[in-house]
Amino acid sequence: MAYSGTIATEADIALMAGENVDATGDTEANHNLLMAQAESYLCNLMRYNVVDNYGALNGDVKAMLTEWAARYCAISLIAYNLTSGFSILEAEDMINLHIYRMQQIERLLRNQNVCTYLKGA
Repeated sequence: MAYSGTIATEADIALMAGENVDATGDTEANHNLLMAQAESYLCNLMRYNVVDNYGALNGDVKAMLTEWAARYCAISLIAYNLTSGFSILEAEDMINLHIYRMQQIERLLRNQNVCTYLKGA
């Protein structure tokens, strides 16, 4: 099975997840599943098929979408086994940081004026 994500690469996911995620959950199959969930969420949030139109988007726009999607996947990988290489406190802090940044991005993407701008940038 090959990685099939469009919005973020496996390297993007690994960067956000950190080095201590449990290898049992950090698999290509899980990356595909999590990225499909993230991409679907972004398409619905933006009311735009960002996956099919990803190549037409400006690089600056892509960076924000990549960040959101990679953080989404990272949360699940960190939470897969909180005791694998993290302290519970460290894992919780990482997840909270991801959630904070994702909420900031979502606030922007919920504004249809911003989405219209992103599509035309």
